[in-house]
Amino acid sequence: MPKVSDEHRTEKRQQIIAATLRCVERDGFHKTTMAAVVQESGLSAGSVYTYFRGKHEIIHAIASSGVTGVKDAINGLIPETGSGEAPPPPAQALEAATRHLLDLSDQLGINLPRIALQTWAEAARDPEFLALMAPEARGIRAAWRRYAEAAIVAGQFREGADPEKIAMVLTGLLPGFILQLVVIGDVTPETYAAGLTDLLD
Repeated sequence: MPKVSDEHRTEKRQQIIAATLRCVERDGFHKTTMAAVVQESGLSAGSVYTYFRGKHEIIHAIASSGVTGVKDAINGLIPETGSGEAPPPPAQALEAATRHLLDLSDQLGINLPRIALQTWAEAARDPEFLALMAPEARGIRAAWRRYAEAAIVAGQFREGADPEKIAMVLTGLLPGFILQLVVIGDVTPETYAAGLTDLLD
């Protein structure tokens, strides 16, 4: 029997995770079943269970993978130490983070903002699910803190500002964008960033 490569295993795991997210978008986390995931993935039940023993393991993989990529997008805004470069101003950074979320949604063919709302609802309902999601949320806030530290040095926030408190606010702006996008539907990365500019000026 030929050896299965790491690349093949990663591809199959991602295929299953993407199928799960499509099910969640349609039915919510609580109602998504392994049978639905198997059908949506196009794989056999044996193949799916080879990579994940159950729905909980798939959800754990989703939670720990940072599927939205927001943390990485924020980290990408922070210049390397000693480079002499300044990070983008806050409104531009927020626009980049929200735009990344929408671009990734288009790329995956999955409504990530809608899934995010369902994720928060499930975290509020299920303490175990909350424990899975909390590290990713902390990671996003830590990325915003690193951004804030660089922005303070660059003079984009006042001298002596607390980067942790700035990070708390910037972290909160992302769910605000997602909520308005899903429920109201008229917000865009550009208008949201423009609003932040008006608040800070």
